[in-house]
Amino acid sequence: MEELKILMVDNHECFRKAAADYLRKQEGVRLVREAANGQEALELLGREPFDVLVTDLVMPQMDGYTLLESMARLRLSPTPKIIVATALARDDFVLRAIERGANFFLVKPYEPQHLLSHIRQVCGAAQPATGLLNPAAGASRVQTLDERLGSLFLTIGIPAHIKGYSYLRQAVKMVIERPDLMSRITKELYPGIAKHFGTSASKVERAIRHAIEVAWNRGRIETLNSAFGCRVCTPEDKPTNGEFIAMLADKLSMERSA
Repeated sequence: MEELKILMVDNHECFRKAAADYLRKQEGVRLVREAANGQEALELLGREPFDVLVTDLVMPQMDGYTLLESMARLRLSPTPKIIVATALARDDFVLRAIERGANFFLVKPYEPQHLLSHIRQVCGAAQPATGLLNPAAGASRVQTLDERLGSLFLTIGIPAHIKGYSYLRQAVKMVIERPDLMSRITKELYPGIAKHFGTSASKVERAIRHAIEVAWNRGRIETLNSAFGCRVCTPEDKPTNGEFIAMLADKLSMERSA
């Protein structure tokens, strides 16, 4: 893949420059431009193409939402991938960003290396090889799975701040590693998640059900079907916790084996 051109948009100069300086030093990054607000970003977008736009939402002169709306009207070709990086973590803010084209939502504060990982993820770029083989290689795979789950949850409308988000993510990871848990949801899966988070199995079950209902109540049925690549849901046929966990685990297992 060609080296990436990145546009960082944030009115907090020190934060923006620290992230931009880190990215400039990384393999696979061709250049990083900076803008302090949406208006400056639009001017840069009009002059040269970018592979990725990383933008805050709250900025003077032109905020992030207006920037995304203005970009859509410009019909840029190629269209940059969009990562919204902001301290606004409410689910309605996340949904508004998705509706305006965001590919990923990153909550501040974050480490620059995490931003780089998400940039490579949305661009489909491979992580650079370190040349080292070590016992921690499995941890890297788990982190990649966490990131893929986060992106998928964002797409289907499950916000990161509700408890069901973390419980559902843990459930999917456990089922990917042990598919037999799907036949022992109440006896092993829920209790295992509860032990991990220091809560009860009944609270895990309720929180996961709430997470599914949040996505359902947003009317994201077509988005769900698109994410799974087939028509798995209808407005009248909401999946059970087990069905939803199984669908997510199957999808991610197939992606990993591809």
